[in-house]
Amino acid sequence: MEQPGNLPNAEYRRFEGMREYEAVIDSLIPQTQSVIRVFDKSLSRAYNSPQRFELLRQFLLASRLNRLLIVLHEVDTLERVCPRMLLLLQQFSYAVSIRETLRPAKHVYDPFVIFDASHYVHRFHYDHLRAAQGTNDVLGAQQLIDRFDEIREASGPAVSANVSGL
Repeated sequence: MEQPGNLPNAEYRRFEGMREYEAVIDSLIPQTQSVIRVFDKSLSRAYNSPQRFELLRQFLLASRLNRLLIVLHEVDTLERVCPRMLLLLQQFSYAVSIRETLRPAKHVYDPFVIFDASHYVHRFHYDHLRAAQGTNDVLGAQQLIDRFDEIREASGPAVSANVSGL
């Protein structure tokens, strides 16, 4: 059923599995025009894959106004698990932000990635494989953007562009 105020081609579907979750993220990055917002417990190894690195790099090269905003519960493994993400942070320090949640937001348990203001992928709990994808779903994306903004507000700087060891 079409929700009033949403795009006429809005779609929402549920699925299970990390492979599909990661594949959806990779398929939506090239379609993104201005901002990618990522909230998760920690970044998966997929963020260190050459393919994801190149997709994000191309997104950031497309415009100086493009932004990649990341908020994580755990950043301590980032250097070991995702050195390519740290390279992106170093190369595009003006456009990439990686923050860590503070105590008030540590209870949030449902990771999501929002692409611009109309597409998203949302896992219902970071310990489970159930997820949903919204395409052209402005209303669903706006709800997640509002949550992301609240989580980001309850976070602090975690990683800077001057990371040692690179």
